Amino acid sequence: MEQKTENNNNQQKTKSFAENFIYELKNFHIDKDFKLFLIVGLCTGIAGGINSTVFNNFLSDVYNLSASGRGIVEFPRELPGVLIVIVLGILSFLGDIRIAVIGMVCASLGMMGLGIFSPTFASMLVWMMVLSLGTHIFMPLSAGIGMNLSQKENYGARLGKFSAYNLVATIIGYGIVWFGFKYLGLTYKTAFLIASFFYLVAAGILTMMKDKKPKGKKVRFVFRKKYTLYYILSIVNGARKQIFLTFAPWVLINVYNLDPPTFAILGLIISLVSILTRTIVGNAIDIKGERFVLSLEAIVLIIICLGYSFAADIFPVTIAVIIIAACYIIDNSLSVVEMARSTYIKKIAVSPEDVTPTLSAGTSFDHIIAMSIPFFGGLLWASMGYKYVFLVAAFIAVLNLILSLKIKID
Repeated sequence: MEQKTENNNNQQKTKSFAENFIYELKNFHIDKDFKLFLIVGLCTGIAGGINSTVFNNFLSDVYNLSASGRGIVEFPRELPGVLIVIVLGILSFLGDIRIAVIGMVCASLGMMGLGIFSPTFASMLVWMMVLSLGTHIFMPLSAGIGMNLSQKENYGARLGKFSAYNLVATIIGYGIVWFGFKYLGLTYKTAFLIASFFYLVAAGILTMMKDKKPKGKKVRFVFRKKYTLYYILSIVNGARKQIFLTFAPWVLINVYNLDPPTFAILGLIISLVSILTRTIVGNAIDIKGERFVLSLEAIVLIIICLGYSFAADIFPVTIAVIIIAACYIIDNSLSVVEMARSTYIKKIAVSPEDVTPTLSAGTSFDHIIAMSIPFFGGLLWASMGYKYVFLVAAFIAVLNLILSLKIKID
């Protein structure tokens, strides 16, 4: 029986995504909750793909923000991430899946508000924060739910599978933006409403999953000395990540005038590359470990930061924009490495109940620094140019490498 199961697993690994998807549908009753969770990944992928593709252009076209103004917007956008450890602590009695439902409903309302109820900059900020609250609630919970539906030996592979489904759906989101804006006259309002619909569907699918009741009193807040390295990694990663999230697309928009359809094409390339990298990273976590994966990521990020900084100084404009776009693609393709930090805390956790509150604490620490970095980055851009913003990011990536090399798992 064990040999037969192993053979089936090996056959599953050789299937293409489409073949694997058909197989999952035919055998939906087996591992039902995890398969429902994969559908949630499809819905959030479509919504997230639409949002990430149009949001920066939306800010630029509708509100005419400068680089420093764009940096300031990140403060309210990331504030829910700072507060997420408190929010999840207050809601902990509901269980992870029910809290995730609340997160998806908030995300849906936030996208709807951006599309319909944002005539002024101030009103836009309110709905942006509602959206941010919803996505940040789901952020640590998605990893926790995925690992709760897995075994220790396949945490990486299962999270990688969820990420792959999420990524394929993101491609659909990019396709909606590209085709819609290029051929159908799609507006920002319609795009946000489509994303709102898919977040709402994700909430509905989550209600169909079984939520395990916590045994005894649910742990709300966890701060242990043993998890100090994880907290510091979260802070350093948040600083570097926020520079990329805020200013990498802003360089392409305001310096090289890229429009939403072009960003959709870049997003499509990112997704195609990431389908491969997410599977590789998931397996690498299981085989080589978190220390190897996070250290390698840091080295690649250092190179990317230098590419952002010096491409325009060394090459003509046409080549420089290609290099910066390539850096943008590679950087976004590496976002899946985030799950290595999640599996790291899962493996060193004193008890299983520590995982979700510790992940949420890491998210809050991540966003404390992420909330302020864009403000100072915007000022640095305005006074010295964007090159120096990414030189700071390179320095942070070096710190990330040093810290990643300190990871040890008994």
